Amino acid sequence: LDYHGTFEAYRAAKGRMFEMLGKSYRKPNQVKVGLINLDDVNASYFESICNSAQVRAWQYAVKPNSNPYRDDGRFYSVDKLTYLPEGLEFDVYRFKESSGDMRWAHVQSPLVGQFNVYNILAAAAVGNIIPNINYSHVEQGIKAVKSIPGRMERIDEGQAYTAIVDFAHTPNALENALKAARGMLGEGKRLIAVFGSAGLRDRDKRRLMAEVSARLADFTILTAEDPRTESLDDILEAMARGCISQGGVEGQTFIRVPDRGEALYQACQMAQSGDIVIACGKGHEQSMCFGTIEYPWDDRDGLRAAIKGTPLQTLPTAQE
Repeated sequence: LDYHGTFEAYRAAKGRMFEMLGKSYRKPNQVKVGLINLDDVNASYFESICNSAQVRAWQYAVKPNSNPYRDDGRFYSVDKLTYLPEGLEFDVYRFKESSGDMRWAHVQSPLVGQFNVYNILAAAAVGNIIPNINYSHVEQGIKAVKSIPGRMERIDEGQAYTAIVDFAHTPNALENALKAARGMLGEGKRLIAVFGSAGLRDRDKRRLMAEVSARLADFTILTAEDPRTESLDDILEAMARGCISQGGVEGQTFIRVPDRGEALYQACQMAQSGDIVIACGKGHEQSMCFGTIEYPWDDRDGLRAAIKGTPLQTLPTAQE
C-alpha cells in the first residue's frame, strides 16, 4: 500500500500482467496461459481478466474444499501433504471430473511452509503445460532447489537449534513465516522471532506485525529495520503496544533491542536445543538505512556471528 495506495490498485497492477500477456506477440500454435491460485479470494477477478484478454486460465489449489470451475483438466491440486521439519512432501494431481484425479508428480522439497506448497504447485503446473517437460523433470528440479536466498533460509553453524532468515516484512508474510516455523518445532520447543518495521512506510504494519508475533511466537525481540529518518524508539514503542494489546508482557514475552546485531545475539543466547530463531524483514538485503545513509548489513551474516557468540557490529546503534 506504500506504493499502490489501495488494495484495489495493487490488485489491478497484478491484473495488468495478464492483460499484457493477452496483447503480446502470439507465436504460431502457442497457447497463452494464466495460472491462477483458486484459494485466493481474488481468483475470479484474475480469471475475468484472462477471459477478456483471450488468455487461457488454468488453476491450482491446496485447500481440500476448492473446486475447479471446469472439467477440462486445467486444474491442479495436492494430496498426502506432509509438513516435515526437513521440508515438504506431497503428490500433485491434475483434476478432470470425467476421468477422476490423475497423479502427475510426487514432490519432495527441503523448502518449508504452506506458501511454498503454493509456489511448488504452481511451478509443477507450469511444467505440465510446457511441451517436452515431463513429471520426472519437475520432480528432479523441485528436489534440487535447496533454498531461496533470504526466504526461510536456514543458517547452519553446527548449533543445536535452528536459525532461519526470511524476508517477511508485512503482517501477512510474517504470519506465514511464523506458521511455517511453528510447523517445524518439536513438542515443548520455542519459537523466537526477531524483526522490526521500516521507517517512512506504512505505520499500521508496526502494530499489526507485533500483534502477529505476540500470537504466534513464544518470544519476540523488537529491533531496527531501516528506520530511515524516523525515530527508532518511536517505531519500537508502537510495536511494543501491539505486543501488549495481544497479552504480551515486556520482559517476559517480548523485549526491545534497538541494535539488530545485539538482538540476534540475544535471541541465540536464549535459544536451547530444538528451538527456532527466525529473523524476519531483511532476507537477502545487504544494507540497512539510518537517516539517509545505507550501512552494510546482512541478516545471514548477523545470525552467523550471533551463533558464534559475537554480535555483528556494522550499524550505528552498535555504538550507542
